[in-house]
Amino acid sequence: MQKVTKAVIPAAGLGTRFLPATKACPKEMLPIVDKPTIQYIIEEALASGIKDILIITGHNKRSIEDHFDYNPELELNLREHGKDELLALVKEIGDINLHYIRQKEPKGLGHAILCAKSFVGDEPFAVLLGDDVVYNEEKPCLEQLLDVYDATGASVLGCQTVPQEKVSSYGIVASEATEDARIFKVNDMVEKPAVEEAPSRLAVLGRYVITPEIFAILEQTEPGRGGEIQLTDALKVLAKEQAMYAYDLVGRRYDVGDKQGYLEATVEYALRRPELREKFLHYLQEIVE
Repeated sequence: MQKVTKAVIPAAGLGTRFLPATKACPKEMLPIVDKPTIQYIIEEALASGIKDILIITGHNKRSIEDHFDYNPELELNLREHGKDELLALVKEIGDINLHYIRQKEPKGLGHAILCAKSFVGDEPFAVLLGDDVVYNEEKPCLEQLLDVYDATGASVLGCQTVPQEKVSSYGIVASEATEDARIFKVNDMVEKPAVEEAPSRLAVLGRYVITPEIFAILEQTEPGRGGEIQLTDALKVLAKEQAMYAYDLVGRRYDVGDKQGYLEATVEYALRRPELREKFLHYLQEIVE
């Protein structure tokens, strides 16, 4: 069984839920405290053992590449002013092994994944969506999925149970239990079902480990919901052809593509920072009194 060493991060979306901020700034570059959202995603992949990462970009996304590139002028300035800690931080960002390809047309998540075919080749790979940041101090979200893949050799969907009124916002899994209370055998999937039509409350939350057979399926997948090629539609077919599992993720998940989720992430990540926690917590207590 091949080890998973490659990850794909789709980052070609327009970010319309955060306009006007995302008119010129990619939504993936919006900061949580002092770090762009996409950097949290990349750090999760690296901490999970991923060696090579492909970012699927679109128009007006050049700043993502710039952020993870070297900046000699900035590095020289930091060195001359003795700001060694900041210099090390900036150089570390530039040392990450990243690849880029542009999705030339907004044809959906399934099409974005298909753009990664030549990068992935005939290997299993991970997919991390930038709208979902998952905090787990003990074991990164993606590493949890990779453990399930290593045990089963099958595609794995990262999931959590969502409130009934939220099921229409997610891909929902129809599944059956296994001996492990957190692992479910996937029978079917429904993309953003009506509340009364949802087969469960187990929602796919932006983390996947997928076998390479998905590419042949994506090439045959017709546009679905919204006129786009949906990854969910291809995964449904794959689940009929080979085993697929859903894993109930352990961690605090933030939907940073939503304003409420983004604000929650900003506050909670700030409170986890020792140099910020005391003063910021005091401020929060003051304004709610």
